[in-house]
Amino acid sequence: MRYIPHTDEEIAAMLAVIGKPSVDALFESIPEEARFKGNWAVPPPMDEASLMTHMKAIAAANTGAAMTSFLGAGAYAHHIPPAVDQLLLRSEFYTAYTPYQPEVAQGTLQAIWEFQTIVSEIFGLPLANASLYDGASATAEAAQMARRLTKRDGIVCSRCVHPDYLQVVETYLGGPAGGRYRPLDVGENGAADTRAIAKVIGDDTACVIVGYPSFNGPLTDLGALAELVHARGALLVTATPEPYALAVAEAPGKLGVDIAVGEGQPLACPPGFGGPGVGLFACRDDRQYLQQLPGRLCGATVDVNGKPGFVLTLSTREQHIRRERATSNICTNQGLLALSLAIRVSMLGKTGFVEVAKQCLSKAHYLRGRILSLAGYSPAFGDAPFFNEFTVRVRGGSAARVCADLEKKSIIAGLDLGRFDSARKDQLLIAVTERHTKADLDGFITALDAV
Repeated sequence: MRYIPHTDEEIAAMLAVIGKPSVDALFESIPEEARFKGNWAVPPPMDEASLMTHMKAIAAANTGAAMTSFLGAGAYAHHIPPAVDQLLLRSEFYTAYTPYQPEVAQGTLQAIWEFQTIVSEIFGLPLANASLYDGASATAEAAQMARRLTKRDGIVCSRCVHPDYLQVVETYLGGPAGGRYRPLDVGENGAADTRAIAKVIGDDTACVIVGYPSFNGPLTDLGALAELVHARGALLVTATPEPYALAVAEAPGKLGVDIAVGEGQPLACPPGFGGPGVGLFACRDDRQYLQQLPGRLCGATVDVNGKPGFVLTLSTREQHIRRERATSNICTNQGLLALSLAIRVSMLGKTGFVEVAKQCLSKAHYLRGRILSLAGYSPAFGDAPFFNEFTVRVRGGSAARVCADLEKKSIIAGLDLGRFDSARKDQLLIAVTERHTKADLDGFITALDAV
């Protein structure tokens, strides 16, 4: 079934107006050798009823709903109340468009402003934007912002940052060529290696990026690292894929971090096979920082009659200003996901936000203790402090085998870190959220001990 509303006569009329003989002529700028030739290996079009039946058959093959999952690694299955979805379906939210005209978009602008306020409080930094695409792109945008602020090119990234985030940063910078991008291995505790970072920071270093918490689970001592980085004239950037961690760990801004970014998915929506995400971005309150902040920024103000209102204060995309002055070209905010996050966090309140984090912390430490009591299992990074995610070395030396065996028992054991580095094939990254019951945790232990 083709969803093209235009008739042949309408298409011909539009082509006549723009002076093109055919639709194919619209793509004449694409070299002939780069064009696809032949037919796609897909079935022919279906009518709507047949297509719906076909899609239901595909969906029925999914078994994830019956699995107990301990997979985290940047996407976390926290509870999202049905009320969040119900509020998102309100027409003024669901169909809202870009808030260019404040006089007709006060609701959308206020929602974005509330979102910014929440992000600012979570990160402990006064300036927050209207969101970015996801945590990975927010990390790359932070690196670019640091380069603009410091007039330096070098980026030092600890591998305690999520591997996918590092790939996006490297892509933004055009690869490691020229020494602009320098990845560093983690320390013995699985977090950023401050001594290794001290050896490579130079006069060309714009910023140091670390995971907080680390991709491996442990927390980095940001206070000491901030002093070191600032002494060398560089900026410190943190990437936080699990924002609930900041309910119990000190906020990055309180520890001297200049730019804090993260992933809002855990607060906004279920993982959904890896997405969608919503990038969080906050920074110091400084005029230079404000001018270089990527994306949109909504502000509270008053109108000519003194009544409170909200406006689009900052919008630095090339769509709005001259291309050479734009700070970013992909920073459209994730409006619906940002709204979802604001609704969920508002429902929780500060007390609820902390309570969820405490449950995650307590259950994760309980599970880790039980796992380490099993023969053949050991900690990958000693007893470094962690939030709700930790890494263990598995019995038998193959995390892939453990994952495969537990999958047969309807348990997703976590992430086999051998997928990223063959030297880590014995390491399993496990995440726990408030949704896991004691029965889930004990059942995992029983299944793990049997493989």
